[in-house]
Amino acid sequence: MYRNVKRNNPIATVIKNYIDKKSGKVSESRNEIRKRFSGLDWEDQKRIMDAFLDSGKSDREWVYSRLLDLWDPSFEQKVKELWERYHENRCAWIIIRHFPLDFIKSNLGQFDADRNYYFICLRLAKDKDYVIEKNKLSHIDYMAVLYHTEREFTDDEARDTLFGVVHDCCVKDAYLTRLGFGYSGKRGNVITPAIFRDVDLGIYYLTGLGRAEVVRQFKVWDKEVGVAIRNSQELRAVNTSVNLIDGEALLVGVKLANIYAYSFLDEKYKLPSDPSVEDLRKTFEESLEWFNI
Repeated sequence: MYRNVKRNNPIATVIKNYIDKKSGKVSESRNEIRKRFSGLDWEDQKRIMDAFLDSGKSDREWVYSRLLDLWDPSFEQKVKELWERYHENRCAWIIIRHFPLDFIKSNLGQFDADRNYYFICLRLAKDKDYVIEKNKLSHIDYMAVLYHTEREFTDDEARDTLFGVVHDCCVKDAYLTRLGFGYSGKRGNVITPAIFRDVDLGIYYLTGLGRAEVVRQFKVWDKEVGVAIRNSQELRAVNTSVNLIDGEALLVGVKLANIYAYSFLDEKYKLPSDPSVEDLRKTFEESLEWFNI
């Protein structure tokens, strides 16, 4: 029995059917274009992106994502007009990454919402005279900006920023705390702050910025947290057959690390809005019940 294989239409025909809103083939053509786009010649890709930018929001946003990596200056005027008309966030991403710095600087207040300011800094902070607005960045993003733009970082600021990252990991929902590549899944190991992905990344940035002594001091502190966890009543309450690195029990290990890391933090890194250690301990106990541990 033979299989009927649909042959591709000439891409010029598909684009024509997409542009012609009376063709009755707009939706079909859109789907075919998206499916075939990555394998097309550059000139065809440009024609498609130009046509999609003249279409509805979902098609514009599809193009915005591709223009991040397939940018061409010929799109600058059209992207500028679309930004001024719609102020779409994905459009702002293109401007921040590719537009002339003078344009970004003169319209800075329009682009720095949410995490956009981080990407703005990656461009503007290479100019050493540019003043970074630290309060607009998370602790880990601030370290990343300094690292990527080769800024100076004192030991005191480095220490405070790294422990700020630890604080952020401890107080946010444990479901959002991801582990880095530096942890081992061997039975008997416990999760400590240095294993958290953002903390692990912060250590990488500080090492690259020449803050080796700060990293050494942090690892001593992290080891003390690990000892406290191993000797804790909470860990003894967990069934010894459970590996806190594996599976669902991973969340239990993260919550336990949050309790002890937060309790070991210097008071200057804590905020009035933080949950108490008792609150963190309660969520740990609830996780034990949830996983029947």
